[in-house]
Amino acid sequence: MPVPWFLLSLALGRNPVVLSLERVVGPQDTARCSPGLSCHLWDGDVLCLPGSLTSAPGPVLVPTRLQTELVLRCHEETDCDLCVRVAVHLAVHGYWGDPDKEEKFRRAADPELEEPRNVSLQAHVVLSFQAYPTAHCVLLEVQVPAALVQPGQSVGSVVFDCFEAALGAEVQIWSYTQPRYQKELNLTQQLPALPWLNVSADGEDVRLVLDVSEEQRFGLSLYWNQAQGPIKPWWHSNLTGPQTITLNHTDLVPCLCIQVWPLEPDSVRTSICPFKEDPRAHRNLWRAARLQLLPPRGWRLDAPCPLPAEATLCWQALDGGPCLPLVPPLPRENVTVNKVLEFPLLKGHPNVCVQVSTWEKIQLQDCLWADSLGPLKDDMLLVETRGPQDNGSLCALEPSGCTPLLSRASTRAARLGEQLLQDVQSGQCLQLWDNDLGALWACPMDKYIHQRWVLVWLACLLLAAVLFLLLLLKMNHVKAAARSRAALLLYSADDASFERLVGALASALCQLPLRVAVDLWSRRDLSAQGALAWFHAQRRQTLQEGGVVVLLFSPGAVALCHEWLQDATSAPRAHGPHDAFAASLSCVLPDFLQGRAPGRYVGAYFDKLLPADAVPALFRSVPVFSLPSQLPDFLGTLQGPAAPRPRRLAERAEQVSRALQPALDSCFRPPGTGRGMGPEAGDRT
Repeated sequence: MPVPWFLLSLALGRNPVVLSLERVVGPQDTARCSPGLSCHLWDGDVLCLPGSLTSAPGPVLVPTRLQTELVLRCHEETDCDLCVRVAVHLAVHGYWGDPDKEEKFRRAADPELEEPRNVSLQAHVVLSFQAYPTAHCVLLEVQVPAALVQPGQSVGSVVFDCFEAALGAEVQIWSYTQPRYQKELNLTQQLPALPWLNVSADGEDVRLVLDVSEEQRFGLSLYWNQAQGPIKPWWHSNLTGPQTITLNHTDLVPCLCIQVWPLEPDSVRTSICPFKEDPRAHRNLWRAARLQLLPPRGWRLDAPCPLPAEATLCWQALDGGPCLPLVPPLPRENVTVNKVLEFPLLKGHPNVCVQVSTWEKIQLQDCLWADSLGPLKDDMLLVETRGPQDNGSLCALEPSGCTPLLSRASTRAARLGEQLLQDVQSGQCLQLWDNDLGALWACPMDKYIHQRWVLVWLACLLLAAVLFLLLLLKMNHVKAAARSRAALLLYSADDASFERLVGALASALCQLPLRVAVDLWSRRDLSAQGALAWFHAQRRQTLQEGGVVVLLFSPGAVALCHEWLQDATSAPRAHGPHDAFAASLSCVLPDFLQGRAPGRYVGAYFDKLLPADAVPALFRSVPVFSLPSQLPDFLGTLQGPAAPRPRRLAERAEQVSRALQPALDSCFRPPGTGRGMGPEAGDRT
């Protein structure tokens, strides 16, 4: 069909290389060969039947490579068609039956050698061209003289002019010989399309933009390109001028194609199918697919496009487990959409369903007889397998596999194996399928339910008891978590870096879990109540709840303790309003002096800030731990009876150690880089 020159100009663009396409004059197809070869194009079309592979009797000519070139076949100066020129490169394939014959073959190819032989080769080369909806095959006869025949070597090429195709078409080309000595060559090429048809995204939707002049009238058709039968139109309209059409993303399917053509006599129709690889289109296709029951035993899969899938029957048990495929004994079948298929069954059953699946997963499943035959039944499906000597065996299809009836397995079918076998023999089971290799039986299980109601009730009671026990354990665990132990942390505010270290320790202890009280987090209450009143309130609450008071010793804290112990009768020197440690010594020292401290107090110090013997002897009546080296023991003492197992305790100690490390590093400054901690630190607030 002739294409107006201005359309070809639009399609091929202004690139001078493209616009200088070679023109082929005349409507006749032609063939030509490279120098040394002779070739002939047979008249008329040939059947596109590759045939089966055949062993080469000796050296033969075979195609090795396909090459295409776009040319213009012109009837008049401005009336041209886009045409595809195909070049087939040929080579010699195969040898004579033995090396001696091959040596004679090579001698025959050289006239100077003795005993020359006429071993010129001839081949019939088929070119098959497809551009939907047309297909075209031609036959080329090629002859190679003996002088050019060398096994495994290229001998030249043959060029065919040419296959006509529409703009924007996808063309497929195959080449093979008759008879065929190797797998056919194939090549796919997308021809240039008209630029005034553009498909673009508009969020979730798709826009079709047709950029033509205001006077241009054209037809637009959306259709489903189905593999079998004619195309199925979906929407058609005649339009004028530039248009923008929006398609909802739910309307996209892989076979949805767009066809555009000017409303002129003998105009070329440009078709594109842009959604073949669109994931949304493939999802929509499966959503649109529907299984339909056609009485008495037929079914059909309705879908707008072909589906690469397989179908099989499966058995859906009443308990809601997976649908168990009946393969074998029933085979899988390739699905042909919109075509009626037959169930290979004698009788219908509500538990028999259809599965349609791809290599990835099950896409569709439907129990088609559920409406006509009622809800699912509590039936057991038995598979009978028959041997060559008419000896058969029965097994029950279960999620774990096909269980032999007379076996010692712990499944439902094995426990009732003898009864089910008697049901089959007495005709109480429904035969669904039968052939020479086996049969399928559906056996009712309702009559066996009342015989086991006692076991069911016992199982329910046992389950209820287990659930009640688990609930009690959970409640105890929640109560234990809610009663996490309280800890009051007392320290001397030697300097800012030490306060940061104390804050890091308190935060880490809160993760154990412990309920930690420290003056750093209660400065407003300290200012309102005073340090002594705040300490008394916190100490009383902590000890009443079974908690523990932690004395964190530092150089400043040791100095304050010595000050109180050496001059207990004199008034202590003034301290900051937030120094709870200095205020607490008036209550802490009596507990130690009167022996009430064990079980209530725990001591700790940082081993790189204070030597072990610096802690006053009075306070060694309670456990005193070096941190972080004795963190596991320290944490175990703080948590008391609720402390976890040693392995878990070591893991928590490692977590606390990592949390303390940055603050510890800031305290260990080299001499001269800042003010160190000492007894005078207690004077700072």
